[in-house]
Amino acid sequence: MTHHKSLILPVIIVSLLFSHSAIAKKDYRQSMRDFVISLSKDAKKHRPNFIIIPQNGQELITSTGDANGKLQTEYLNAIDATGRESMFYGYHQDNQKTPVEEREFLRKLSLLNKNNNVPVLATDYCASKTKMDDSYTINQKNGFISFAAPKRNLTVIPNYPAKIHNENTSDITQISQAKNFLYLINGDAYPSKATFIKAVVKTNYDVIIMDLFHNEQVFTQKDINRLKIKDNGGKRLLIAYMSIGEAEDYRYYWQKKWRSHKPKWLEAENPDWAGNYKVKYWGSGWQSIIFGHKNSYLNKIISAGFDGAYLDIIDGFEYFEEQ
Repeated sequence: MTHHKSLILPVIIVSLLFSHSAIAKKDYRQSMRDFVISLSKDAKKHRPNFIIIPQNGQELITSTGDANGKLQTEYLNAIDATGRESMFYGYHQDNQKTPVEEREFLRKLSLLNKNNNVPVLATDYCASKTKMDDSYTINQKNGFISFAAPKRNLTVIPNYPAKIHNENTSDITQISQAKNFLYLINGDAYPSKATFIKAVVKTNYDVIIMDLFHNEQVFTQKDINRLKIKDNGGKRLLIAYMSIGEAEDYRYYWQKKWRSHKPKWLEAENPDWAGNYKVKYWGSGWQSIIFGHKNSYLNKIISAGFDGAYLDIIDGFEYFEEQ
């Protein structure tokens, strides 16, 4: 018996060390790449032209996380555009210029996307007219499609500029054709779905990034078809916002019991956004909520008639790297 016990203890120690090493070495960035790639394949299986746009996390396009690294071609091939917040305004504070170091880091990664045929949709958070003008000018100089958002919570259709930046009458059928976009995912300013639709159809934006729901009421195919026509008669794209790096307690999928009995994939609440919870996005339980079957979030978006999905919290890997 003594002989066997002496063998068991080293085996246990080695096993624990190996287990700890495996956890420590988990590649959270690759896990997010894999998630987006799988989601994209699932979407395009149902609709080949469905547009996939991850927001932030531009570091994922290279092996090193900067513009000098090796391109992650499978990830690049899985996405149709990339969204970037606060590249020039709003990184630390709304209506303030993004510091040079952060700006240049993001700009170089965004240019790398653009130069590899991945259009960049840039959202700056600024409200004063001179800063909005500057945001549009500098984004256009870099070849980015941009939107100057006067409110961080994305509740308004800006009344400035009076004429939409790069407004046009063209039919937009591909994201690469877009000259401008509206980011309006919070409908609180509109008391009903009908008033939201009425406000949006009066605009000439080439792309609308919006939510699948208005106060828990889903937009129907009829609603979406109406929203796809610009006020000047041109066709535009409708892209549905969907957070895949955090769970939101105001979504249809949320279960009250999770507060006391958390699923394995559910993590801490985001201290900056009440009701938003970090998730182990590589977990099968979470991913099955997002895509892979007829009742998934992605399938609801496709069934409603949206042209694509705007995937948020792609930079969720940072939370786990910092842990």
